[in-house]
Amino acid sequence: MENYSNDRQKFDEQRRKKAENFHLSISDEAFGQEQENTQPEEINSYSGQDVKEQIARESQKSLKKRKREQKRELKRRNKRNRRIFRVMWLVSILLIGTMIATYIVTGMNDLLAINRTDDSVISVTIPANPTLDSVTEILVKNGIINEGGYFKMFANMTKSSNEFAQGTYELRKNMDYQAILTNLAGKSSRTDTVEVTIIEGMSVIEIADKLVEEGALSDKQQFLDLCASDKFDNDFDFIKSISNPGDRYYKLEGYLYPDKYEFYHNDDPLSIIYKFLNNFESKLYEKQAFDGYEKLYSIHKMIEKTGTSYNLDQILTIASIIQAEAANKEDMYIISSILHNRLSADVDMGVSNLSLDSTKYYPYRTEKDLPATAGKNYKSKYDTYSLNGLPPGPICNPGNEAITAALLPEDTSYYYFCHDKDGQAYYASTIYEHEANLDLIK
Repeated sequence: MENYSNDRQKFDEQRRKKAENFHLSISDEAFGQEQENTQPEEINSYSGQDVKEQIARESQKSLKKRKREQKRELKRRNKRNRRIFRVMWLVSILLIGTMIATYIVTGMNDLLAINRTDDSVISVTIPANPTLDSVTEILVKNGIINEGGYFKMFANMTKSSNEFAQGTYELRKNMDYQAILTNLAGKSSRTDTVEVTIIEGMSVIEIADKLVEEGALSDKQQFLDLCASDKFDNDFDFIKSISNPGDRYYKLEGYLYPDKYEFYHNDDPLSIIYKFLNNFESKLYEKQAFDGYEKLYSIHKMIEKTGTSYNLDQILTIASIIQAEAANKEDMYIISSILHNRLSADVDMGVSNLSLDSTKYYPYRTEKDLPATAGKNYKSKYDTYSLNGLPPGPICNPGNEAITAALLPEDTSYYYFCHDKDGQAYYASTIYEHEANLDLIK
């Protein structure tokens, strides 16, 4: 048994040694040939459909992978862009806020004239038909304001953008916006004034020509149209009470009181007429001394006091004829007597027609003053050679003395008058005396 065990160990030891000494000898050529023979068998173990499916699966996996990567990249970009946007938005808000705050502060300082300490006076000229833009440009150019945009915004907010008027104004550089607008709208600081003296006896047309000549009026036709209109009825009772406006050439004739006036250069026709009528109203109620009366009375009161049958408009009509026909103050009262005598005379006396040369071509002074459009057969509605009694209204604008004479005529028996070339007056009670006077002055 022991011999058997020893033999067994020897056998195992020999077999181990043989295994360690064993080397497999295979040539490279044989190895390569074997690979070539086995490779086609491995490829041929798959079908064409399996290859396509495998490629599709790999492509789909690759596409999904790319989409995931793109999504992650887009997310990263969006996150970065949002951060940039927030920064830019915050910077923009700060910039805009700063700009708005600066604009408001600067504008308010200019509005209140806080930084404009210079109190020097500047003369600025506003042109005809001014706009907010043109006025603002002038104010900025002359250093009256600094912030033109803020001034326009303030003018619009205060509804002052349409209240500017043509003219030359004196403004201080340290005026606030409200003071500037008030001065430009109220004309209180205008310096381009024109002094015009209206002489007694001038007609509406002659007054218009005078105003144009002196530079106070630029639109003559507008002035004349207003004088013929009902524009002033609601403001003045003495104009509203005129009963026959349709029969007149100019409704305001007789009411543009002769006096010395101050107008603005190229003034508004409406403003000019209001100044005339306000002055007339003042004179109408102004107390004064009248010959034969101890107390002071106004013209309005004297019409009541004398008990005359004529109203104010008729008195002015008589006064306008006196103003146009009389040679001097004394002559006024006698001519007034003649007019009153004729107007109250019986029809059979043959003096119903006043037959006054001053009315023949009205509203023009003489035949040579007729416009070319009047024609050779011009006939005035005021011609007292063909009318009975007074013409439809005044033929000129009489002064205070002529109005007084119309109220207080001399007591005479005259019905006729005439003047020589030197202004000497001749009066007559009968037609025969009058014809003799006419022969005398030839």
